[in-house]
Amino acid sequence: MSRLFPRAPYAEDQPYYHTILAFHVLSRGFVIGAGVGALAYSARRLIRPSPSLSLLRSSGNGALVGTGLLAVALAGRMRGREEIEWRDRSYRLLWNRGQVEVDDWWAGGAVTGGVAALAKGAGVRGVIGGMGLGSLVGMLGHAGWRYGIKGGFEEEKVV
Repeated sequence: MSRLFPRAPYAEDQPYYHTILAFHVLSRGFVIGAGVGALAYSARRLIRPSPSLSLLRSSGNGALVGTGLLAVALAGRMRGREEIEWRDRSYRLLWNRGQVEVDDWWAGGAVTGGVAALAKGAGVRGVIGGMGLGSLVGMLGHAGWRYGIKGGFEEEKVV
């Protein structure tokens, strides 16, 4: 996400602050919803197997519901907030090194998952589900890479 928007040197000068914060929150709702949809699919398969169930469609439905729920949460949380609070939150998102890494992995996973679902011939909800699952795998891959293999950020390591 930080590659899509300009980064201002000061929070007071941050442009597109509503868009940046909304994109961040809604993208996380998308990922979480896809994960919940995948878990719901798994639970339904265990309880009552059905050939009509689809992991991609369940994840796609979950991604759409998660995005919608976090849109409502964002509106409720930021309602009545001053402009500088929007600017400060978006500024911090763009300058946070860990957040920049997560966004890169998330976006790569979403594109890969969407292309794979499209190549499989999935419908619209299937492609959305593929994007959601891909972004979830991207975020989990980032966590494994950063904190498992790399051992965290260099300046955070205790020597």
